[in-house]
Amino acid sequence: MTRFLFIVLLLSSVAWSSSAQRYAIIDTKYILNKIPEYKDADLKIKYVSEQWQREIDNKQAFLDKMYKDFDVEQFMLTDDLKKKRETEIYNKEKEVRDLQKKRFGYEGDLFKERARIVKPIQDKVYNAIQKIAVARGYDFILDKSEGITVIFADPKLDKSDDILRELGITVIK
Repeated sequence: MTRFLFIVLLLSSVAWSSSAQRYAIIDTKYILNKIPEYKDADLKIKYVSEQWQREIDNKQAFLDKMYKDFDVEQFMLTDDLKKKRETEIYNKEKEVRDLQKKRFGYEGDLFKERARIVKPIQDKVYNAIQKIAVARGYDFILDKSEGITVIFADPKLDKSDDILRELGITVIK
């Protein structure tokens, strides 16, 4: 009986250890912030974004002036002129909203610009992650930077610096 119990425990432990999954944790935000090309790309995107925001702000300021002028003059305007001015204001308002949507909306110009500039860098990082995962036999890799909340992670599991070395970036701690 003792021998049978010993064999069952031995087989159970072998089965359990063979099914153990290997995993690693990385921080893509940390990795990207260490890549000089990413910092340059991020600055370009911020610059373009600020230019587009100034363009929208200027149009909004003009629209605000149209509102104020209309408020002051509406009592002196005929009904036809009032309607004409209201239509102009409405059209200008729509133009500002459409421009905001075009520049900053879902799949707008900013989204496309970010994809054009940042995606190649992200692909490089992803390929490095995949290469390390395959080479070291990881079953899965968790990203602790965004999306998944990791309550605790042993620092020795963090392979972010390994990804940076794979990308040829010197890590200084």
